[in-house]
Amino acid sequence: MKKTIKIDGMSCNHCVKSVEKNLSKLNLREFKVDIGSAEVEFDESKISENEIIIAIEEAGYQVVK
Repeated sequence: MKKTIKIDGMSCNHCVKSVEKNLSKLNLREFKVDIGSAEVEFDESKISENEIIIAIEEAGYQVVK
């Protein structure tokens, strides 16, 4: 599944790196982080969207639902 997740509170490349660091720990097929969003591709049988949201929030940012 491919999904774009909107992220609030990001303002610089350091923010992007923080989110990338947390997402790199997950079992994702692919991801790309920009200021304000993350595009993720994942296998729903291996990881849930909620786990991705938690990883972003643990980096210190809020997911816009």
